[in-house]
Amino acid sequence: MQQTVRTLFRMRGRKGGQPVPSYSPASRLSIAALAILSVGGLLSNSAAAQASPQTPVTGIRVKQPLSPEILAMHARAKRPVATAPTSLELAATTAPAPTTFNSEQGPGPGPIGPGPGCNLFPAPASIGTSVPLSYFGPPPSDTNRSLVGPVQLLDTGVVDVAHGTITIPLYLGHLKGSGKNVWYILTDVDDSNVAAELGLNFSTKLTFASHSARTGNLDANGNIVFDAGTVNFKPERKIIPGPPGHEFPPAFATPGSVGDANYGPLVRIVNAANVIYNAPMVAFDVNANEISFPNGNVDYTKVHDQVVAIDPVNMTVTINLINGFSFGRPVWYLSMDTSIPLGAAIEHNTFAPLMQKLLLGHDDSFASPVERIFISTNGPESGSCNNPLRQGLSADLADGFRPNNVLGGIPTLALDYSPYWDAQLFEWTQDAIDHGFRGQVREEFQILTFVQDGLITGPNGGKFQSAGFAINCPIVQRLD
Repeated sequence: MQQTVRTLFRMRGRKGGQPVPSYSPASRLSIAALAILSVGGLLSNSAAAQASPQTPVTGIRVKQPLSPEILAMHARAKRPVATAPTSLELAATTAPAPTTFNSEQGPGPGPIGPGPGCNLFPAPASIGTSVPLSYFGPPPSDTNRSLVGPVQLLDTGVVDVAHGTITIPLYLGHLKGSGKNVWYILTDVDDSNVAAELGLNFSTKLTFASHSARTGNLDANGNIVFDAGTVNFKPERKIIPGPPGHEFPPAFATPGSVGDANYGPLVRIVNAANVIYNAPMVAFDVNANEISFPNGNVDYTKVHDQVVAIDPVNMTVTINLINGFSFGRPVWYLSMDTSIPLGAAIEHNTFAPLMQKLLLGHDDSFASPVERIFISTNGPESGSCNNPLRQGLSADLADGFRPNNVLGGIPTLALDYSPYWDAQLFEWTQDAIDHGFRGQVREEFQILTFVQDGLITGPNGGKFQSAGFAINCPIVQRLD
């Protein structure tokens, strides 16, 4: 079984994972700050991306701000803030997951689950006091986004708390040569000024992921003409879980959408200073009338499985949100692409082969393109959503709700955010389970401490390390 799991997660052509070093919060900030100052060394020598001479301190080239002309080119991609559909034809968010959830197409249940194990939305501040809810003023996150939330980080659209979705602008680009339609979204960018202009997440780490990015050019309207990369949305997602209590790894899994060898969600804009966007594809080679589902009931043979509504007339798309934690705080994020088929099947997203070029296993080392995401394989699952400690892939495959993964740094909590997450699968030891130590973990350094203490290992008792695959999960909102 150990060999089976390793085979499932080993990337083609990649050597075995290296031990992942842990860093103190102070060193994480220092490393991230150094990265921000030095990313220019990886840029091309185009006139739009000229870097300054080497600094005497580091010997590394420093990235220069975009010129007003180049920034204006990127500003063409700005769209009005998207508004949510007035009527979504969705299943009731409090209903139990259907018994066929492992073979159903689409996003699966939303983040507002029927019990505390599937619903991480925090209680209001008035709980446990005699002060009424109306007394509590607005959170201070408008003045300091690192303080009390909720704080929305992806600002291009409206979060629908009732359904656990976000509606954001839909873009129509084209494939160079064939002119085929490429329907995509924008979530992250590696330039802070472009991020502020467009309302996207800023991730300086994306510069270090350039070798796993497609190339493209902005047209006069701010849409992207992609040089390569296609996605086939016709396959049917299907998973056959393992036996009860050990549902992960599944006996069979195939994703619902599959990219070609040139597809990855990142794109480097050649004619605009090589700025790198996270631009996941949501539909390909279809006309607007074929994907017009403004109120739901989406045809998932044509559209990404995480889409719950798409409106090519108003150019908006509504996407499912996923529960998770970052440094102990509940968050909502998107799940768009994964670098291996098994991960894409479990995540209800697209298998993106170009992501396999990412350097993994070196989170927070210099020039790392990724952050870590911690995924339990055998967390508590008894009682399903009624269990407040519920967590992990076996729980996900048993009841259909998401596994409550733990993310590393996100904007407002750290400087080292990347939407590319290096998967760290972990397993509670039998000794920890027998002693009643197994529970829901919510914070990176808590997990690493349990690894150090011998309570948590890699799958099947192996070494805790990178599992050898990555997931594209842009952050949307910090809930507190």
